[in-house]
Amino acid sequence: VELMESGGGLVQPGGSKTLSCTGSGFIFANEPMRWFRQAPGKEREFVAGTNWDGAETEYAASVKGRFTISRDNAKKTVDLQMNNLEPEDTAVYYCNIRYTNYWGQGIQVTVSS
Repeated sequence: VELMESGGGLVQPGGSKTLSCTGSGFIFANEPMRWFRQAPGKEREFVAGTNWDGAETEYAASVKGRFTISRDNAKKTVDLQMNNLEPEDTAVYYCNIRYTNYWGQGIQVTVSS
């Protein structure tokens, strides 16, 4: 099982960025997927999740209305569209298969002017 995040980097406050996670080594279309993040000195926290077909999604209160999770089972990807970014969104973002201990390696997102 492998999860590979991409799309991180530096973005200005108020800007947008899309993260992508590509899965391999498992039946991607069968699995609910989640995004987490971990800021320096803080615990890893849930950001967003989707069920197997993308019809059901959930979000942390801190990102609801700004972030959108979506998936493409044909491409084996789950994306996190992040809008109106704030410095408090600075963190390492991780992709996760729900109900498992499979995680990506993480990707840095820095929101700063």
